[in-house]
Parts: sequence; structure tokens; C-alpha cells
Amino acid sequence: MSDFELHPPAGATKRKRIVGRGRGSGSGDSAGKGHKGQQSRSGGGSPYAGFEGGQMPLYRRIAHRGFNNKNFRVDYQIVNLTEIEVRFAVGETVNAENLVIKGLARKPDLPVKVLGDGELTKALTFVVEKVSASAKAKIEKAGGKVETP
Repeated sequence: MSDFELHPPAGATKRKRIVGRGRGSGSGDSAGKGHKGQQSRSGGGSPYAGFEGGQMPLYRRIAHRGFNNKNFRVDYQIVNLTEIEVRFAVGETVNAENLVIKGLARKPDLPVKVLGDGELTKALTFVVEKVSASAKAKIEKAGGKVETP
């Protein structure tokens, strides 16, 4: 098959619909928009998302009360002991900067939490914001220590 033999399958391409070019074109005078009204005008349609044609919009009809923790929530970067076991050598310090360098965390300024999934056989020093209870037990069993900054 050559380049010049290639073509799209039947029905895959359509002609552009040209409107408002006289009655003989098939969609002249009102250009397929009906008669009068907001939708027929240029720039017509909904002025903004949630607009209900002048009726009181739903988001204003319903009371909004209560507390949302989104603005105050602390998002931790999660790292498991299995990943640390593979990437770190004996005696190294496990902190946010080193985790970013080794590709286990995204940003050095976000807090890190170490979880106890997997086993740890190396003595490492952990300087992170949070450590789960099971992870702390495994770290201390392997001869490492946990410090909080």
C-alpha cells in the first residue's frame, strides 16, 4: 500500500455546514436557529454556568452550611519500607530531600509519612514528620532510629 492510495473510510469526513447564505442554500434566513429569542442571537446561550433563565439558581436556593477541612488538611507523601529497603544503603539518612533524589517522593517541602509495608534489614536514620507504629517497630528492630524534625 502506498501513501497515495490511503483514504479515510466512507462517512468519516463531512462537509462544513455553511449557514445564513440565502434560501437556496437550505439553511438561509434564520440559519437553522429558529425565530427570535436568546438562542437565535449572536453570543446568545447561557450567560454563565448554573444560569436557569432568570429563575433562582439551584446553588442559591440551597443553604450552604457546615465545615470543610480541605483548606486545613495536611497531605503526606506516603513511602513504604519495601521501597526504602531497595533504594537506601546502610547508615544513610532517610529524609524528604533524599527521598526526592531517590524518586520515592515528589516534593522536598511536603511532609513525609513512612508506613510499615515490607521488611527492613538495614540500620537507617529516619528524619521524617510521621512514622506508623509498625514501621517504627521494624526500624528499631533493624537497628535504626526515628527522629522527628
